[in-house]
Amino acid sequence: MSLWTSLEPASATVDPGGSTTVRLRLRNTGDVVDEYRFEAVGDVAPWTVVEPQTLRLYPGTTGTVELTFAPPRTPDATAGPNPYAVRITPTEHPEAVTVPEGNLTITPFTEVRAELVPPTVKGRFRGRPKLAVDNLGNTRLTASVSGSDNGDQLLYDLHPSNVQIEPGRAAFVKATLKPRQIIWFGSKEERPYKFAVQRSGVAPLDVEGTYVQRGFLPRWLATFLGVFMALAITFVMLWIAYKPQVRSEAKERLDEAGVSTLAPSASATPPPPPTPTAPASTPPPAAQSPAAGGGGGGGGGGSEEEKKKAPEKTAATAVQALAADDPGGRHICYRVFVTGKGWTDAVCDGETAGTVGENKALKAINVAVSGAKRTGSAAFVHDPGSTNGKGDYNGKPWSFAPDGIDNYFGSTKADAPNMLGFTINVDDGGGSVCQTTHVRNEGWHGMGCDKPGEGEGYIFGGTLSNDLWLEAVKFTV
Repeated sequence: MSLWTSLEPASATVDPGGSTTVRLRLRNTGDVVDEYRFEAVGDVAPWTVVEPQTLRLYPGTTGTVELTFAPPRTPDATAGPNPYAVRITPTEHPEAVTVPEGNLTITPFTEVRAELVPPTVKGRFRGRPKLAVDNLGNTRLTASVSGSDNGDQLLYDLHPSNVQIEPGRAAFVKATLKPRQIIWFGSKEERPYKFAVQRSGVAPLDVEGTYVQRGFLPRWLATFLGVFMALAITFVMLWIAYKPQVRSEAKERLDEAGVSTLAPSASATPPPPPTPTAPASTPPPAAQSPAAGGGGGGGGGGSEEEKKKAPEKTAATAVQALAADDPGGRHICYRVFVTGKGWTDAVCDGETAGTVGENKALKAINVAVSGAKRTGSAAFVHDPGSTNGKGDYNGKPWSFAPDGIDNYFGSTKADAPNMLGFTINVDDGGGSVCQTTHVRNEGWHGMGCDKPGEGEGYIFGGTLSNDLWLEAVKFTV
């Protein structure tokens, strides 16, 4: 089998969200009629359309195939040169495969989103919001963050004040807002402010928030103290002016006799009460299995069949089994609550929990660790009232659980919102935890790990977009 091929041009350039076409010319230099099948290979193959996919050529004839490249405007379209190839398989001689190669240069683009979590903070002496900066472009983002407000009424402490974010990743900036003046008396005051995400050569991206400064003491208490002080001063002045001159003949006679009228002092002060003993902390209860029964009182219980049902296998059950086989190792086990399916089986150390391609959202996640002291987490969920296209943490605090104990975040209620993402750490941020998530319409995100001692002590996984949701997760420690 003989075949001549030529890519015209061999190198092409395309913008993310656009398209470009390359022609593949080929000639049958053999002496038999043959049919050729074409298949794009390489990293850009998912965005490549080959037309036609088959071509029949007589000996000595030439044909043309068009390759259309249409990379999406997402972080997956990596900026820079991307090699590609076309596998040509002849029908008559399928073992004689030809693979002409070319180069596709994807131009860089930058897209940044930023969100304050929460957008409104309250406090008397300080507020502590967090700024989430999401790099939706296809090149590394380097930016600085600064704060400002009208009237210069607040001081800003930002950690870190400069961020570098890889494509498709997010960074969190911890902020501490301090009012320059304390409101000792009076009602609360709203102080609008904004954070500016500044990149070189472009206008800053402003994110607005509100700090609600509360008064140290309520206004009515100031009025009460003022009236009380006025009455006290008036009473003292009247007492000084009209103090009655009272004489006691009994005391005078006792003084003459050398007898004291004072009561004897106590020999010792009573001992302080004993310090109360703090109640011992108890681990969070494990999730009940459907066969465990919900409540009721007295003896009896369920039927014999219900009593024979095995207990629910949670993430803690799985990680305890791993810890028994590997006492000195670090492990993380987890399972997810899938819409319409319920809890999946627990998996561990990088295995997939959830579904891929079934368009089913996650509602909750159950994790447990061993050798990592404890785990902490919070769920980032769909916000039906969102005005900026993003979800939020729904006012839920972090949940924590020590080694070998189940930690739950999210909700399994029928009306619970879909999970968009989560924040997680182990060992209070002193140990490393890695995650990767599968998001609807975006596929698997890259693996992300926190950096104990260097970063925030936690890692965010998932998406900020209110229109998407989590479908599957993987964790390692």
